[in-house]
Amino acid sequence: MDDVRYPIGKFEPVANVSLDQRNAWITELAEAPSSLERAVDGLTLEQLDTPYRTGGWTVRQIVHHLAENDMLVYVRFKFALTEDNPQIRPALEGLWADLPDRNVPVEESLQLFNLIHARWVALLEGLRSDDFSRTYVHPVSGVWTLDKALGLYSWHDRHHTAQITFFRQRMGW
Repeated sequence: MDDVRYPIGKFEPVANVSLDQRNAWITELAEAPSSLERAVDGLTLEQLDTPYRTGGWTVRQIVHHLAENDMLVYVRFKFALTEDNPQIRPALEGLWADLPDRNVPVEESLQLFNLIHARWVALLEGLRSDDFSRTYVHPVSGVWTLDKALGLYSWHDRHHTAQITFFRQRMGW
């Protein structure tokens, strides 16, 4: 691994998403909470508060980020499913990571992550195939179909979980 920031590589969008690919991403989202729980299981408070790389977030901040991000993404999907091409707000995640709630126990974010994923997966499994072509507009990155967003956020959860697991391996934890 050359870049510890991207232990599974950078996100590469899929141009024509197949039903099998979509279902694989939904399965990954369903499994993401247990993967994240395994990644942080047994870590001490000191380990949770250690940055995974120089200048990077702590393990605790990564866990909080995942819960907060996926809460936002779930809402983005709901907006895209109920409005025509809604413009969404980006999160200033770097600033969010330094707010006072960064110190809450990781168990709170693990619970939130689990609950959001249960709802999000239930929503995704109930959609028709054409629902995944619905869009939202990000003010910086433009128009996103739900298919493309599903691929991104499936990757995003695996990406950050891998940052933690590879960090643990490097540290011998």
